[in-house]
Amino acid sequence: MTAVEGTTVRVDEVEELAADGLRWLVSAARETGTGALAWPSASSREETDPTLYSGTAGIVAVLLEAWRHFGDDSYADLALRAGRGVAAAVDGHEDDSLYFGRSGMALVLHTLGDELDDSACATAAGRAMDLVRAHFDGERWGELFELMGGNGGIGLAALEVGDPGFAVLAVEPYLRAAEHTPWGVTWPHRPGPDARMHHMSHGTLGIAFALARIGHASGRADLVDLALAGVADVVARDEGGPDGFLVRHSTPQYLPDLIEPVSYGWCHGPTGDAQIFRLLRDTHGDPAWAALADRCWHTVTRSGLPRRLRPGFWDNNGRCCGTAGVLALACDRTAERTGGQQAYDFALTLVADLTARAVRDGEGARWSNIEHRATPSELAPRTDWAQGSAGIVRELLRFVRLGRGGDPGYAFAWPDQPRVSAQATEPIRRAGTDVTS
Repeated sequence: MTAVEGTTVRVDEVEELAADGLRWLVSAARETGTGALAWPSASSREETDPTLYSGTAGIVAVLLEAWRHFGDDSYADLALRAGRGVAAAVDGHEDDSLYFGRSGMALVLHTLGDELDDSACATAAGRAMDLVRAHFDGERWGELFELMGGNGGIGLAALEVGDPGFAVLAVEPYLRAAEHTPWGVTWPHRPGPDARMHHMSHGTLGIAFALARIGHASGRADLVDLALAGVADVVARDEGGPDGFLVRHSTPQYLPDLIEPVSYGWCHGPTGDAQIFRLLRDTHGDPAWAALADRCWHTVTRSGLPRRLRPGFWDNNGRCCGTAGVLALACDRTAERTGGQQAYDFALTLVADLTARAVRDGEGARWSNIEHRATPSELAPRTDWAQGSAGIVRELLRFVRLGRGGDPGYAFAWPDQPRVSAQATEPIRRAGTDVTS
C-alpha cells in the first residue's frame, strides 16, 4: 500500500484510529477456556502464541495502555483475561527469554499483578521466573546469547520483577565471554564463528544496555565498565559522523543475500542505538552521551524514512523494525524536550504515514508490512507487538497524550526503553492542529 501524499490527520482522529486498531485486535482473540484469551501465532493460525514479541503477552501491554488512556475498565478486564491465557502457557512453553519466552511472560504477569491487584497473575509470574532460574546452566539458557533471546533480556526481566540478584547472575557470563577488539569488546550472538552483530536486538549494544542498567542498579562497577567497553567498540565503527551516527548491521555482514548492510529502525539501527545513549546519559550525566543520541536522531530523520524510497527500504510499519519504533523515539525526544519542535514535527510525519497506510473497514483498523521479494508482496496483517497492530496502537496512544500535554509514559514500560527523564507538561502544539505527511 502506498502512502498518500498530502494526507492530513488530527490528534482526535489519531485517537479514533487507535481505537479502531484496538477493536480489530480484540476481535482476533480466541477464548481458551474459563474465560482466558489468547491470540493466534503469526506462523500458524491454528496455534496461539503467549510471548511478548509476537503473541498474547505483547497484546496485554497495549490493553493496559488503552485502560490507562481511555479510563475504560473493559480494557483492564480484557488484559486480565489475556493474562490468564499467558499464565496457562507458562509450564508448557519451551523458551525462557525476554522476547520469545517465559521471562517476558513473567514480566507481563507481574505487571498485571501490580497494576490490577491480581494475585493469580502475580503467582504465575513467580512460577515463571522460578522455571527460568531452574533452566540456567551457569552460562546461558540456549543458543541465543543477547538481549532478545538470551541472558541480557532475562537479566532485565529479573530486575523489573524485583530480583536484582538474579539479574546480576544472568549477565555475569558476559564478563567471561567478552571478545576483545582494538576498540573495546563484543560478543557472539550465538555459538560459532558467525558475524558479530552490533545493535540492540541481537548485538553488542543490547548486551551493553543490560549490563549498564543492571550494573548501575546493583552497584556493580565491573558490569558497567564492560558495558562501556562494548559501546566503545560500536562507536568506533561509526560511518555517519561527525553529525550523524550509522553503524553497519554486522561484521562481516550476516546473511548478505537477505539482509541489507545498514538499517535505521530499533532492532539494527540508530533508532535503537539512541536508547542506550539515553540510558548512559541518565546514569552517567556525561553530555557526550546526549550528543551521541542527537547524532542518531540526525541520521534517522535524514534517512528518507518513512518514505519507501526503493524496494526493501522501509517496508515495515511495526514497533520492532519499522515506523512505530521510530515514533517511540520521537515521542521520547519530544517529552524530554531534547528534540524541540523538530522532534514533534517528525513524530507528526510518522503518524500521518501510519494513518495513510492503515486498512480500515467495519472490523476496525490494521496494518500490513511488505516483503518485496515475495509475490504477493503485501503480507497479512498481524496482531502482535513486534510486527503488528499492537505495537503501532500503543505508540499512537502515547502520541495522542503528548499532543494534548498529557503523561508521556507507558502503562507497561519495556525494559530496554529508558523512561523519559523530564516530562512535558504543556502540549508542543495545539491538539487540533492539522498534520500533513
